Amino acid sequence: MQDTIAAISTPLGSGGVGMVRLSGPAARQVADRIFRSRRGDILSAAGYTALYGRAFTPGEQPEEIDEAVALVFAAPASYTGEDVVELSVHGGVYLVRKLLRAALSAGARLAQPGEFTRRAFENGKLDLAQAESVMQLIGAQGEDALRAALSGRRGAVSRRVGEIKEKLLAVAAAMAAWADYPDEDIPALEAQTLQKELADILADIKGLLSTYDGGRALREGVETVIAGRPNVGKSTLMNLLAGCQRSIVTPEAGTTRDVVEEDVLLGDVRLRLADTAGLRQTADAIEAMGVDIARERLASAGLILAVFDASLPLEDEDRKLLALLSGRPAVAVVNKTDLPVRLDLTELERTGCPVVQIAAGAGRGMEELRQAVEQVAGVAGLDPAAGILASERQRDCLAAAGESVREALDALEMGTTLDAVGVCLDDALHALLSLTGERVTNAVTDEVFKRFCVGK
Repeated sequence: MQDTIAAISTPLGSGGVGMVRLSGPAARQVADRIFRSRRGDILSAAGYTALYGRAFTPGEQPEEIDEAVALVFAAPASYTGEDVVELSVHGGVYLVRKLLRAALSAGARLAQPGEFTRRAFENGKLDLAQAESVMQLIGAQGEDALRAALSGRRGAVSRRVGEIKEKLLAVAAAMAAWADYPDEDIPALEAQTLQKELADILADIKGLLSTYDGGRALREGVETVIAGRPNVGKSTLMNLLAGCQRSIVTPEAGTTRDVVEEDVLLGDVRLRLADTAGLRQTADAIEAMGVDIARERLASAGLILAVFDASLPLEDEDRKLLALLSGRPAVAVVNKTDLPVRLDLTELERTGCPVVQIAAGAGRGMEELRQAVEQVAGVAGLDPAAGILASERQRDCLAAAGESVREALDALEMGTTLDAVGVCLDDALHALLSLTGERVTNAVTDEVFKRFCVGK
């Protein structure tokens, strides 16, 4: 925290502008050694001031690098809570790297991954949950993913966790007061009342935990496999979702032999689609390899779009695929409904997964498919602005808190002393404090911020 750090904070590549960010106690001094302006100097500039000038290499014989703009942010009113200077030049890779080398030669050191945001966390500008939302904000690839990241950055998750924490603290404080001051006129604690309060807290925890799967689908997308026997319309569906011809479509069975992949956005859910070989027994060695790969991808898929031909009765391969859908995140897609329907939907409905009727060749049924996918992915009814868990770490912390509250409830039901119940509540509180970073180890913060890009 005593060092002044520097890093390139724009993507490396040709562009209009490239920026090097400095933060730390000597950010102004370092920037002043490599930037000159006729309209003032960085050392005396007020916060939120922009200066136009030129960037130079430091030393007795400075070499001009480029025209530059310096943005000055005075502590503590900056992203990191420290003095920050952002130097922008034309966005050439060589230019920006040369500017960074100049900053390092002038006294800064290269920032570590996520170090700017880590300093913001350590200076109290944001908590750990908000910090994790920063990378979600950068990586958002859909409107709901963006809204979820923005709400997390503004503290929506932290507020929900804080409400749970306050309820736990109230229960723990009441128990402590009753146990520590037996001679005072403090109302006795009733087990039934405690059980209700803890049950309400556990319900709040479960409610927040339930946002994780849907939030993950919004952030990361879903590994999705399109499966079915040959000629049911898998490749036609793939092309329809992709918006272009990604898979070859012919009347001949067995055309798709390798896995064809494409990222698509269906509603606000990003699907990492894989069109696989038709599932059947075949004497063709190459096609058989494709079928084996298809079965492997089916086993690990986060979502299965199981396609069936509405114009034909179910066959053995259809029934084998149906057997794989039980308990799996899947949508049964009945295709070719623009032809006379001979397929009995009863067997498909028994799987418990949504059944959607489409005509991929005619482009019909996509809205129904979108709704079914959002339902299976856990996105339907999810309010991104209400606060959604942003990482596996947050989920683990909240799950640990829930388990401790559950143990406290079990202890009450067994008639265990309130001291034992209090220990469980302390564990729950510790897990919640770890989630927001109020009580967290260096190992945890190292793990969080090493996933960041260097300039953030």
